[in-house]
Amino acid sequence: MFPAARAASLSVRRSTRFVTWVRSWRAGLAPYDEVAAEISGDEEHLVADAPQQWTEVPLGEVLPTLAKLHPDEVRLVLPVPGDPRGLPGPGPFSGAALVAEEGVVAGGYGLVPEVRRHTSGSGDTFETVAWRMYPLPEPGAGGPGAGLEPGPAEAEADLNAALSAATAQLTRLDIAQWRPELGGALATLRRPEFAGDLPPGYDARARRLYARASVLDQVLALAGQAAPGGAINGYEAAQRDEALRPLMTACRRALVAACNARLG
Repeated sequence: MFPAARAASLSVRRSTRFVTWVRSWRAGLAPYDEVAAEISGDEEHLVADAPQQWTEVPLGEVLPTLAKLHPDEVRLVLPVPGDPRGLPGPGPFSGAALVAEEGVVAGGYGLVPEVRRHTSGSGDTFETVAWRMYPLPEPGAGGPGAGLEPGPAEAEADLNAALSAATAQLTRLDIAQWRPELGGALATLRRPEFAGDLPPGYDARARRLYARASVLDQVLALAGQAAPGGAINGYEAAQRDEALRPLMTACRRALVAACNARLG
């Protein structure tokens, strides 16, 4: 099973919301008072190892640390082993971001989300998120692949090509037969009016790209999981992984391009 089958639930990656809302705030397009709530949603978000803090603190108490950053200093990274694109060189942050397959570069700091799952006394489960904050040794310095991220137009073309190439293989594998819940998500991808949930400042292309890549990211996470009831064998699973791997790469790069796009 390859990395698409990560343990994360089928939801928008938390780092994408962090990056887009902080960038919009730093561009003067989103009010500071709304940023922490928009990033957190209905979860509790804490920050560990923040400057001058000895314990974990609510996300809102750490945002002032980022108050002097230019929007372009806040970037999404979605690295995987073999593709460290966007990481600021070797170090604790890069290692943690590779394990989580996501992270945020914000000036001289890097942040990586850790999802904690809890069970209440009544048996209900819920999640909290701890953002671990890492000082970066050389703020603004690039590591392998830094500065090579495609722009939204190039990333959109690459995503369309990868999706087209994978469709025939996925149809032949009859992926919907053993994951029928994929049907609705794939239908959403085909709706031309589907728009992404991004804060103010992002143009129509970035919104469209973010919307498609976010849904596809969730589809790939589900598709990469083991089929329920052993619906496919090892050979079929290997074929599935081979079909999805290029699409995963294009999807990650599309998310990065959309979230890091210049704001208007």
